[in-house]
Amino acid sequence: MPFQVRDARLLAELKRGDRVRFRLAVGKKGSYLDYLAVESAPPADPADWQSPVISRILIPGEPVPDFELTDQNGKRISISQLRGRVIAINFIYTRCPLPDYCPRMTGTFVALSSRFAARLEQDLVLLSVSFDPQFDTSEVLNRYAKSLGANRKGWHFLTGAKEEIGRVCGFFGMGYWPDEGSITHNLQTGLIDRDGRLAANVEGKEYSARQLGDLVALLLQK
Repeated sequence: MPFQVRDARLLAELKRGDRVRFRLAVGKKGSYLDYLAVESAPPADPADWQSPVISRILIPGEPVPDFELTDQNGKRISISQLRGRVIAINFIYTRCPLPDYCPRMTGTFVALSSRFAARLEQDLVLLSVSFDPQFDTSEVLNRYAKSLGANRKGWHFLTGAKEEIGRVCGFFGMGYWPDEGSITHNLQTGLIDRDGRLAANVEGKEYSARQLGDLVALLLQK
């Protein structure tokens, strides 16, 4: 999970693989590190710190392998049944405590669903995949969607078997692992064209809803 650092001096002596202790300041609009100290030096082999890859990451232009998950209404949703429509997909979990992570991803999709309201479901489908399926059941996702005004036709909050979730996340380079009661993770947003091919895989959160919407608009024109 990437963190914001406002004071670059905190990173001046940091080396890859260092074990660190830090403090995360969390506000209503975001979070950042305001304290960081090195606890121990990196191990002899930096490769020990690399996260395992669950499945091969797709590159733009490749077909997205079919998968089937269950949405917030208990309906089975697969990529193959959505062929002919543009798909935007992101990855979240409902208990995420950081406002500039999963809530921001969901907020971006809220903006997309408003901008393309007339084309949602028929031409554009939004998929939000939970990587916390043990907690995020269809019922939980249904309540979550309703609480955000996001329970809209054409926007599916998806859950399923953890193995299938891991497979889907792997296609987009989405990594996550448990960490002291929460889940550490990166951020990925994928766009799939009408032919079921990956059109874009956007990393992180340093983009606006308008920028993502402009990419969606280009795909809808094709």
